[in-house]
Amino acid sequence: MAAPDAVADGARRSPDGTTLSPEQSAVLELIESTRDHVFVTGRAGTGKSTLLETYLTTTDRTAIVCAPTGVAALNVGGQTIHSLFRLPIGLIADHDLDDPPELRRLLASVDTVVIDEVSMVSADLMDAIDRRLRQSRARRHEPFGGAQVVLFGDPYQLPPVPGRDEGERAYYADHYRSMWFFDAAVWQYTDLRIVELQTIHRQQDADFRAMLTAVRHGTVTPEIGRALNEAGSRPAPEEGVLTLATTNATVTRINRDALRRLPGDSKTARAEIIGEFGGAGGYPADEQLELKVGAQVMFLRNDTSGDGPPRWVNGTLGTVESIGRTVRVEVDGESHEVLPATWEKYKYTYSSAKKSVSKDVIAEFTQFPLRLAWAVTIHKSQGSTYDQAIVDLGPRAFAPGQTYVALSRIRSLEGLHLTRPLRPSDIIVDDNVRRFMADVEPLIGRAVDGPAA
Repeated sequence: MAAPDAVADGARRSPDGTTLSPEQSAVLELIESTRDHVFVTGRAGTGKSTLLETYLTTTDRTAIVCAPTGVAALNVGGQTIHSLFRLPIGLIADHDLDDPPELRRLLASVDTVVIDEVSMVSADLMDAIDRRLRQSRARRHEPFGGAQVVLFGDPYQLPPVPGRDEGERAYYADHYRSMWFFDAAVWQYTDLRIVELQTIHRQQDADFRAMLTAVRHGTVTPEIGRALNEAGSRPAPEEGVLTLATTNATVTRINRDALRRLPGDSKTARAEIIGEFGGAGGYPADEQLELKVGAQVMFLRNDTSGDGPPRWVNGTLGTVESIGRTVRVEVDGESHEVLPATWEKYKYTYSSAKKSVSKDVIAEFTQFPLRLAWAVTIHKSQGSTYDQAIVDLGPRAFAPGQTYVALSRIRSLEGLHLTRPLRPSDIIVDDNVRRFMADVEPLIGRAVDGPAA
C-alpha cells in the first residue's frame, strides 16, 4: 500500500456551497488526477460524506456509487453493491457468476467505482467486486478490470456483520486473515492509497476531540475516563434531548412509552411506495409513522426548500405542533410546516444510443421526513450531529466502535449525558483494525501540507 503524495491546495465548494477545507480539496485532486485506488478514512466529523458528495457532483469521470445496505445506498444516491454487481446474498467464494450482457456493457463503460461505508463490506464481497469487474471489462488481468476504486468509511466505526452460518465462518478462517475489506485477496497484488482526513469539523473543543480520539483508538486513560464520566453524570434535561441506545428493543420501548404518555389520539401517516423499493429494512423512514401533538421527532433529511438558510438538517430535533395534510413542527422556538418528502431509488444502466451511463429512478418512497426521536439506535445515528444526547449503553457495549460512534455524535462535552458511567469494557476496538491502521499509519504521511495528527 502506498501513501498519497502531497497535492496542491485549491478552493473547492460542496454542493451546498460550503467551501471545502484544504485537505478535502487535496483529496479530491488526488482522486481525480490519478487512476489509483484510494481509501478515504477519518474520524467522525471530518467531512467524509461532504467530500464524497462533492466528488460525485463535480467529477468529469464516469463514476457510479454503491454501498453495502439499502439505506446507505439511498443516502448517497446509488445502488446497493449486490444489486449493482448482480451478486448473490451470503458467501460468494468461487461460485460462478452469471454474465448478463447489459451488466457487462454498464461496467465496461465506467471509469470509477465509489463504495461508501466500505467498513461494512466483507473481504469475500470485495473480492467478488474485483472478479465481477474483471469479467465485464477488457483489461481482465488487472485488478478491478482496470477501473478505479474509491472507498469511503471508517473501520473504527462500523464493522462488517459476521454471518451466523458455521460454514461461512470456517471459510473466512481458512481463506482470509479476517473478514474485513482490507484483508481481501485483491489487495495482496494491488496498491491502496490511504488518506486519513485530520480536521474535525463537528467538535470545536480540543480537549473533547482528544478524548474522542482516545475512545476511537482504545487508548482511554483513567483521567480521560473520569472526565467523560464526570461530564456525563450531570442530570439530563427533561425535554428536547435524544437517547442513543444500543438495541432496537430499547429504542422502541422508550419511544412507545413516551408517545403513550402524551394526551390525545395518535394519527398515522402511511408512506406511498411506487415501484420495487425492497423490504422494510431498506426504507428510509417508517412505512407507518405514528405521531401525536407534542411528540419529539427527528428530521431524516435536510431542508430542501432552497429559500434562505436551511430550516433544519438531517438529525434536527423538534416537537409536533399539529397534524393534518401537513405536519407543523416547532424547532428552536420557530414553527415550520413539514411536507412529505420523496426518496428515490436508482439503477445504473448503459445507453447504447447515447453511449453513456445513466442513473434512472426505479422506485419512490414518499413519507414525512420525520421519526419519533425520544430515542434512536447508535447505529442509525451514524452521520448525524447533536447538540446534546443521552448515551445509554445498556448492560454493556457489545460491538466494536459502538461507544465511539455514540460519543462522537455530540458537539461538545457539555452536551454529553450518560445513563451509567463508562467502563473500560465499553471501549471496544477490533484487533484487526488496530493491525491495519498500525500498518498504514506511517504511510498516511501527509494528506496535505502538514503532518498527520
